[in-house]
Amino acid sequence: MTTTKVPSATAPTQRPQARAAYRSRAVRTVPRWWRDASVSAFWLVLLWVTALWVANGGVQDLGSVAGALTSTGRLTGLVASALLLVQVFLMARVPWFEQAWGQDELARTHRLVGFTSFNLLWAHIVLITLGYASGTPKGLWGTLVDLVLHYPGMLLATAGTVALCMVVVTSVRKARRRLRYEAWHLIHLYGYLGAGLALPHQLWTGREFLASTASTVFWWGLYAVCAAAVLVYRVGVPAWRSLRAPLRVASVVDEGPGVTSVVVAGRGVEKLDVAAGQFLQWRFLDGPGWSRAHPYSISAAPDGQSLRITAAEVGDGTARLATMKPGTRVLVEGPYGRMHPGVRTRREVLLMGAGIGITPIRALLEGLDQDPGDVVVVHRAHSRDQFVFAVEMFELARERGARYVTVEGPRVPGRDSWLPASAAHLTDAAALAQLVPDVAERDIFLCGAPKWMEAARRAARECGVPSDHIHLELFEY
Repeated sequence: MTTTKVPSATAPTQRPQARAAYRSRAVRTVPRWWRDASVSAFWLVLLWVTALWVANGGVQDLGSVAGALTSTGRLTGLVASALLLVQVFLMARVPWFEQAWGQDELARTHRLVGFTSFNLLWAHIVLITLGYASGTPKGLWGTLVDLVLHYPGMLLATAGTVALCMVVVTSVRKARRRLRYEAWHLIHLYGYLGAGLALPHQLWTGREFLASTASTVFWWGLYAVCAAAVLVYRVGVPAWRSLRAPLRVASVVDEGPGVTSVVVAGRGVEKLDVAAGQFLQWRFLDGPGWSRAHPYSISAAPDGQSLRITAAEVGDGTARLATMKPGTRVLVEGPYGRMHPGVRTRREVLLMGAGIGITPIRALLEGLDQDPGDVVVVHRAHSRDQFVFAVEMFELARERGARYVTVEGPRVPGRDSWLPASAAHLTDAAALAQLVPDVAERDIFLCGAPKWMEAARRAARECGVPSDHIHLELFEY
């Protein structure tokens, strides 16, 4: 294992005024009860939906085969509808939820809730059709055609189901890996269309929607809250920020083979409450495709005057960064993510980054409040020419009294490991303990490829680091 260690040293910190302002805003912890409250709200919605079903004869209808099928179908439809709205709300970028969960965990929960909702939707369709068919001479196919063509709102609901099917099919991992991010993102927007098209059918024919004023208010209110969250936090707030204080590309820098940095400046930078390590959704108004947002972490601690992002070329969006012209207008959503100093639980910190994942790590090294010896940085890359920001990291470590270690070499073959092949004789945990003997006493921030982060996380756990002291975010779509 090839390593380079930078001795601890102290030096005057650059940009003292900007850094002091940054620190006073960034050290901001998120109350744990926010997360507990959001989970409680989720279960209360499902309990209330079930209570509406019970109050409107759901249990009594279970006495016959046809009644049981229809009643169970109504329940699965109600829960599917509620989960669909919860799914939309989870990705509405509501600040309190995003800060409590982090975007990657919200995305995982969104995925789980989405597949559950979709399965219940099809259970609803099958059970309702079977229930109605058992009481008529039309047969299964005739009943299905009758439901679609003659029941209010069913044609719209059918179209909504088709839209949701497109979203779910392209969200399956094997299918998703075949799509570019831009294409997947565009298809995924059909989820909003599917949710909207289902609404008329539910409000016009659903017993639990129409049986009482409380039911009607509940469902209308749930739809209104979700729609308002999307419109306010996905559209309104970003548009207001961009119009109030425009941002523009100040410079574009080639950082190495396939890696580009873009510096954005403007009056709006000061108004963005962004912390080192966080990311934003970026739209550059440079031509076709500007409407598709891309998540990029900032690669330098905010100074109140500019923000820098750095990305490797992996698709159309990242390739465009290299050809960006200074002066290009920029729209942003965010900041998002829990990779920031506010989630820190210990004074001593280990920062680990691999490949282009070093970008938020570099910002954290600059932005963390620290004394000499508090911070250790482990920088992993395949080869020497792929150590992005190596010079900057060296200088920052020297100025801030941090220890900087580089780990170079190709991956260990046949094994998911954070180590290079030259260290294959060591276990992941043993190598980590050798590099950072007091690792169990530190907070750990990880950023890199998903398998690399999982290997590093597993090694840290084996070294005795509690899971709530390990901070990472996945950027897989």
